[in-house]
Amino acid sequence: MSNLFSKENKTVFTNPLNLDHPVLVQVLGICSALAVTAQLKPAIVMGLAVTVITSFSNVIISVIRKTIPNRIRIIVQLVVVAALVTIVSQILKAFAYDVSVQLSVYVGLIITNCILMGRLEAFAMMNKPWPSLLDGIANGLGYAAILVIVGAVRELFGRGTLLGLRIVPQEVYELGYINNGMMTMPAMALILVGCVIWVHRAYFYKEK
Repeated sequence: MSNLFSKENKTVFTNPLNLDHPVLVQVLGICSALAVTAQLKPAIVMGLAVTVITSFSNVIISVIRKTIPNRIRIIVQLVVVAALVTIVSQILKAFAYDVSVQLSVYVGLIITNCILMGRLEAFAMMNKPWPSLLDGIANGLGYAAILVIVGAVRELFGRGTLLGLRIVPQEVYELGYINNGMMTMPAMALILVGCVIWVHRAYFYKEK
């Protein structure tokens, strides 16, 4: 049990949440931040979907890594990811159809997510299943956190709601407050991600 939570494994889990964050430090997965963060709910679902797929694909590839011929390793990785993405897509359509419609093709595009493929190639192919699981969960959560932050800010200031619930009181609108229409535009998501990266690097991240 102590080996499962060794110092090395703790480092594997904590680094993607701060010092080696996939979005804030490596600047990966930016495209989906522009596409699915206009509202908080699809941002949360997308973050969870990527976390689940990254975790399971890391474990699967780690388990079979020694049997994968080097020449076709990328193809094998894509097949594993595609199967998991298809399962997640069907589950969303069955239990959260409205959200799956909002996410549109972006669930399918998880297959080409550079965070996911990068972790398979750089970590899962060289490590055992347990560290690979921790790495997948941590990278997924790090990615999801950015989507949640950006989605919350865009929905709150762009629509006055969070998760579809009215946050800004009607009295505030009667006093002249107007929702910021720019928050609903993809360009604003890029600006917000840039601001989060700036804050993180200024106050939390120190380059080696």
